[in-house]
Amino acid sequence: MQLIERAQDVIAHGGEVSIDLPIRNTERAVGTMLGHRVTLAHGENGLPAGSITVNLRGSAGQSFGAFMPAGITLRLEGDSNDYVGKGLSGGQIVIRPPRGATFDASQNVIAGNVIGYGATQGTMFLRGVVGERFFVRNSGATAVVEGVGDHALEYMTGGLAVILGATGRNLGAGMSGGTAYVYKLDEALVNREALASGELELKELGSGDVEILRDLLEQHVSETGSTLAADLLADFDAEASNFVRVLPRDYAAVLQTRQKAVAEGLDPDSDVVWTRILEVTGG
Repeated sequence: MQLIERAQDVIAHGGEVSIDLPIRNTERAVGTMLGHRVTLAHGENGLPAGSITVNLRGSAGQSFGAFMPAGITLRLEGDSNDYVGKGLSGGQIVIRPPRGATFDASQNVIAGNVIGYGATQGTMFLRGVVGERFFVRNSGATAVVEGVGDHALEYMTGGLAVILGATGRNLGAGMSGGTAYVYKLDEALVNREALASGELELKELGSGDVEILRDLLEQHVSETGSTLAADLLADFDAEASNFVRVLPRDYAAVLQTRQKAVAEGLDPDSDVVWTRILEVTGG
C-alpha cells in the first residue's frame, strides 16, 4: 500500500515520482496493485514512461512486477523469486546485484523460473542468470538476460529476447513468433523437432538486427551496470557475429510479406496482404 499512497498524486494528476523502499521475499506481486490503480485511472495504455519509478533493495517474492502497465519502472538491487514480469503489460523491470557486489553477475542466478510468462508489452533488463522456462508464452515484451535454464522461449508468439550467456536444453519448443538473439548458441540445445521440421530458423543477424542488439546492450549497461554487456560492446563488430538469430519460419514469412507490401505502397493489414500471408504460411 505504501507504493499506492506515495504514487497517488501522479496517478491522479500526472507528473513523476521516485520511491525508495526495502523489499523481502515474503512480499509477493509487488507493483501489481500499483499497476491496477494506474490502469483504472488511465486505461490500458497506462502512464508515460518514467512516471513512477520504484527503487527497491533486497529479495523480492514471487510475481515481482506482474501485469504491470506502462509508466511504472521497478528497479531492484538484489534478487527475485519466480514469475518476474508475469503478464507484463508495458512497464519496465530492472534487476541487478547490489552495488559493490564482488561476484561475477553473469555466472550467478538473479531471478527464478518462468520469467516473463505471458508478457504482452514492456521491457526487462536482468543482470544475471535466470531459471527454467524463460519467456514462456511471451507475445510482445523485450528482455535482456545473461543466461537461461531449460525450455526458454517455449510457446513464444512475439516480442524479443536477448540472451548473452548459456541456455539450457529444449530452447524454442512450440515457438511460433517473436525473435531471439542468442550469444554463441549451441544448436544441440534447441528443440530438435522444430529444427528437423524447419519450423525454427537459426541465422546470422542482419544489419537491422545488429543495430537493435547494439541499442539493447547499451540500455542494459545503462540500467544494470552489466560488465558482460560492456565487454561485448567494447568489441562489438566482432562479437555481433557470435550471436544467432532464432526466428520461427512462418513468422519470418509473415514479416517479409508485410515488409514487401509496405514497399509496394499497400496497407499491410489489408485483405490483399492477408491473402498473401495465408499463401506463404500454408493457411
